[in-house]
Amino acid sequence: MRLHSLYAKFLLGYLLFGLLGFIAISTFSSGMIYDYLLERQSASLYAEANEIASRYSEIYRGGNRNAEEANSNIATIASFLSSDIWVVDRQGVLILDTGNRYGAGVSIPGFDPAAEKDPYAIGTYYGMYNQEMLTVSAPITGNYNTYGYVIIHLPLSEIQDTRTGILNLTYITAAVLYGLSLIILLLFTKVVYLPLVKIREGANEYAAGNLNYKINVDSQDEMGYLSATLNYMSGELNKMEEYQRTFVANVSHDFRSPLTSIKGYLEAIIDGTIPPEMQEKYLKRVISETERLNKLTQSMLTLNSLDSKGYLSRSNFDINRVIKDTAASFEVTCNARGITFDLTFSAPTEMVYADLGKIQQVLYNLIDNAIKFSHDNSVIYIQESVRHEKVFVSVKDTGIGIPKDSLKKIWERFYKSDLSRGKDKKGTGLGLSIVKEIVQAHGENIDVISTEGVGTEFIFSLPKAGNL
Repeated sequence: MRLHSLYAKFLLGYLLFGLLGFIAISTFSSGMIYDYLLERQSASLYAEANEIASRYSEIYRGGNRNAEEANSNIATIASFLSSDIWVVDRQGVLILDTGNRYGAGVSIPGFDPAAEKDPYAIGTYYGMYNQEMLTVSAPITGNYNTYGYVIIHLPLSEIQDTRTGILNLTYITAAVLYGLSLIILLLFTKVVYLPLVKIREGANEYAAGNLNYKINVDSQDEMGYLSATLNYMSGELNKMEEYQRTFVANVSHDFRSPLTSIKGYLEAIIDGTIPPEMQEKYLKRVISETERLNKLTQSMLTLNSLDSKGYLSRSNFDINRVIKDTAASFEVTCNARGITFDLTFSAPTEMVYADLGKIQQVLYNLIDNAIKFSHDNSVIYIQESVRHEKVFVSVKDTGIGIPKDSLKKIWERFYKSDLSRGKDKKGTGLGLSIVKEIVQAHGENIDVISTEGVGTEFIFSLPKAGNL
């Protein structure tokens, strides 16, 4: 595992969190618990010392309490508190030692109760203990006199043992919580890290050119969404790559045919295969082939402009006038074949909001197609109608029709049906692609209805002027 990987960083952070948490608990909690126990224990012992002092005060003031009974009670209390209780007179001479360490009459060296300003003291108490003790004292008073003192000694080891027990419970609790937090690590591994590994592998495959690779992450979260997005992107890139290969192959094919014809005609003229009196005829064919190449080039440039955004230049114009003018441009071709137009309009004028030049191109390509596939001496029907604030334009011929298996393919770039090639070998296969992309760029639709041997009808919609 590389240290700079995301998982290694997360794991390192997790381990550091556990280590720093343990150090924090052992350092700060230990001191806080010790101080708390010390304060609480000293307060408890001080209260007990005052209670014992009040009992002895009654004895010194002539009360009914028996000294031996009081001493017995004090011994019981000392056992309960795990401490030594001393009763001393004003000069520091022991009267009672429940721990039996020193007998009665032993004097405390350097005893000076006035020097003890704090409620408790920590130490060996004038060197009388060989370990650290917590010591509290309370005066025995009565009749405005101080008769002596009650002193309670508790080994600090008792407090330290209690602290250790509490810390052990704290450590165990922290260890359990830290262990439970492994669930977060496992969750991170399953939900974040493993999907990221798959996404990274997918990205590497895409970078290597394998656009068919699928990232298998099916979770319903951001990782799943990212995976689905990358899969979609790879699919689109794969389609684009496939389209580019097809595009280059089709362009090469469509350019090769006229170039071969031009080369053949010119070589025949140069080497004398074509006699001088026939050269004009073949030179006209050369010109015709160059016009075909020019038409193919223009169509490709048009498609390139359609692929870019913001190419439309919309305005309000009369669609009926555009239909009439476009149909009139085919007068010579139609007259030569005896083809006539039947124009039907819903009103003398019908304004639409669209790109005038592009819609002229749509009509030109559709009418050119209709003429191409129509029989001689036939009629082409062009109709304009209005439905639900939309203007519909229909171009219908009574020609050879389109085979069923070709209907879905006619919109593909460079697609030519077998009938198309037989009827007109000069087509580029780009006309209907241009038509569809122009109409869709306007946010509208175009449909086709065709029956083989009966005819074909193309219908597209445009927005009425003032209804956007």
